[in-house]
Amino acid sequence: MRIRRLDGGGAVGSIDGLLRRIYRNRGTAGHGAGGLAELHPAQGLLGIDTAADLLADRIQARGTLLIVGDFDADGATGTAVGVLGLRALGAERVEYLTPSRFDHGYGLSPAVVDVAAERRPDLLITVDNGIASLAGVERAQEYGIPVLITDHHLPGAELPAAAAVVNPNQPGCGFPSKHLAGVGVMFYLLAATRAVLRARGWFRGGRPEPNLAELLDLVAVGTVADVVTLDANNRILVDQGLKRIRAGRCRHGLRALLEIAGARVERVTARDLGFAAAPRLNAAGRLEDMGIGVECLIADEPVRAMQLARRLHALNGERREIEAGMREEAEALIERISADTDGAPLPAGLCLFGEGWHQGVIGIVAARVRERHNRPVIVFADGGDGRLRGSARSVDGLHVRDCIDAVDKRYPGLIERFGGHAMAAGLTLSRGAFEAFRDAFADAVGYALGDSPAERELLSDGELPGGLQTLPTAEALRLAGPWGKGFTEPLFDGVFEITAARVVKDQHLKLRARAPGGPPIEAIGFHLAAHRAVLGQHARLAYRLDVNEYRGLRAPQLLLEHVEPEEGAGVAG
Repeated sequence: MRIRRLDGGGAVGSIDGLLRRIYRNRGTAGHGAGGLAELHPAQGLLGIDTAADLLADRIQARGTLLIVGDFDADGATGTAVGVLGLRALGAERVEYLTPSRFDHGYGLSPAVVDVAAERRPDLLITVDNGIASLAGVERAQEYGIPVLITDHHLPGAELPAAAAVVNPNQPGCGFPSKHLAGVGVMFYLLAATRAVLRARGWFRGGRPEPNLAELLDLVAVGTVADVVTLDANNRILVDQGLKRIRAGRCRHGLRALLEIAGARVERVTARDLGFAAAPRLNAAGRLEDMGIGVECLIADEPVRAMQLARRLHALNGERREIEAGMREEAEALIERISADTDGAPLPAGLCLFGEGWHQGVIGIVAARVRERHNRPVIVFADGGDGRLRGSARSVDGLHVRDCIDAVDKRYPGLIERFGGHAMAAGLTLSRGAFEAFRDAFADAVGYALGDSPAERELLSDGELPGGLQTLPTAEALRLAGPWGKGFTEPLFDGVFEITAARVVKDQHLKLRARAPGGPPIEAIGFHLAAHRAVLGQHARLAYRLDVNEYRGLRAPQLLLEHVEPEEGAGVAG
């Protein structure tokens, strides 16, 4: 791993100067987000007018609307936003269906439509899925049920024959923000539908017109959880949602999830949404039924919301235990692969399969292996029907969905189905096709990236003077975002004197350090315990400045991303 400093200017002596340098490094002149008035208008989304008219018709006709979501946090928040928003618009019968990862697979499959048809809906509305569901839409047509697709994933060569499709990434759509999450697309559809209903006089005669901004807390969670690029439009959505949460105007379920994870609602950041709320929501879809997550988010009573949040918290604990075992087995597989190559580098792209691996956890294991080995990774689990289900995670510079598509074109029939986007994808293979696909995927990645992936690079905002390693600076940085993919949280690097070092919980590195001219400061490096053995009296640290809250006390601390010992220094005590 290497550290590359961004060219943001010279030394800084104040918090304001530091923020100016950070924004300059990210190509902006000021604060990262604007107001709601600066959002791109909904009319820029291809198909939004048709979709809004269709939805308004069904609302006014008092039809039954059935939302079919996805089993991740984006799908759960998008489903919750759809249910709450449609009810606020005056829809009298709104239901939802969350497909099972294990029984139905991803998307609007024919099996899901069969279940949906039993409820006799007048309109099926997908959230965060559907753009590749040709067979599912065809099955719905056989039942006489129209389908309205809202999605953000990349389409295939053919679009489903739905009554309406809203997706910023569909061919011909000129919407400037191609990075909307599924929940963001649903939010836009609700806004467009409200405009149609307003023009039709629906909100006269005592029916209130809803303030859809009340849903932005959930829009923020789904957007951060799906790790979409925080372009200007998404930063507005997330920033406005965070402001509502901090002001105490968020859903009971979201508040319960944050509190049970130890996050302070009044100081919540995008990182809290991504590392506190999102994993607990995702745990439901990974291990059981995402309906638990949706019910938590739409709960009207705080007690009920907390009960559901506790269940999600427990599931997340189970997920962590399963993940730890699978990661250990995955690393053992990689060691065997490395031994078989007689010292040659690992394949450019890794495909891993283990008997008994949990289908709901393969995505997060793929992400962890990707982080450690800096390679695209696909982790497979047995689907129980003679097929393998795979979850892919990519590295910067490789569009993994397109890479899988290249394998599919070169070897027709090898892959049964696939879908996704640049950084994540899912696919299904017959069990007997694993070895052939593994080799083909490695070849495709090698062709795209080269056989030896580039050394992982950390982009640094430069050195943070010791005099600015303070609580006020940490507070200012927390609120200066929102930070996320494409608008990364500030990272600094510099040489520190290490006055104490120890390993905690067998895997984390705990330091006490001091920068030139600065006070002693605590530092924690998660999963960096291996560096303890070679750490000297001085070390170069790459870190984020954060706030540590413990027993009511608040102090600045360094969250370590990377540690490099300085040559010639003795080992720290």
